[in-house]
Amino acid sequence: MSEGSEAHVGAPAPRPPRLHFAGPRIVAVGEPGGLDAHHDRSGESFTKADLSLRDLTGASFRDCAFETPQFSETQLVGAEFIDCRIGDPFATTLLAGGSTWRQVLVDRPRWGSAELYDTDMRSVLIRAGKIDYLNLRGSRLTDVRIETCVMATLDLAGFRGKRVAITGCQIGTIDLNGATCEHIDLRASEFRALNGLDGLRGATIDESQLIELAPLLARHIGVRVG
Repeated sequence: MSEGSEAHVGAPAPRPPRLHFAGPRIVAVGEPGGLDAHHDRSGESFTKADLSLRDLTGASFRDCAFETPQFSETQLVGAEFIDCRIGDPFATTLLAGGSTWRQVLVDRPRWGSAELYDTDMRSVLIRAGKIDYLNLRGSRLTDVRIETCVMATLDLAGFRGKRVAITGCQIGTIDLNGATCEHIDLRASEFRALNGLDGLRGATIDESQLIELAPLLARHIGVRVG
């Protein structure tokens, strides 16, 4: 690997979310009532909650747990998830642009189109998911780890990242056009196509990825291989 790549091998890893659930829980099973736009919910556990098609714009969830929730076409634009665990969430389309995520664990998401553009994520772990289209355009990610996920498209165009790791993932296309990366680790992930080579500046990749990217890098800088 080049000297520039080696300089980032020791880059700090994302700090994992530290979840501290406090006090007794109110458990809502099925379709919970009283959930509306701009409402604040705290210290609750939602099991098999079907929130599809609801308008939860600007809602705030703090110290909450979700088990197998349905979020298909749920309006979560501008919503907040703080100190939350979300297990086995399903959505044909997740509509959460401009949302805020702090200290969140997302386990085994099954999302079709995940519209998370312009989000602000800090200390977030997303793992073992299957996502057709993960849209993080223009987002701000700090201490974010995405691991062992299968994604047809990962859209990071224009995002700003610090201590971000995308590891052990299988990705069809990754878009880094206009991205600004600081301490982003892509090692051990596979991607068939990459758009926006300039967005790789500041990234750490492994030797096999460098070999795969060599033809693209050569074309990018105008090198002819004969």
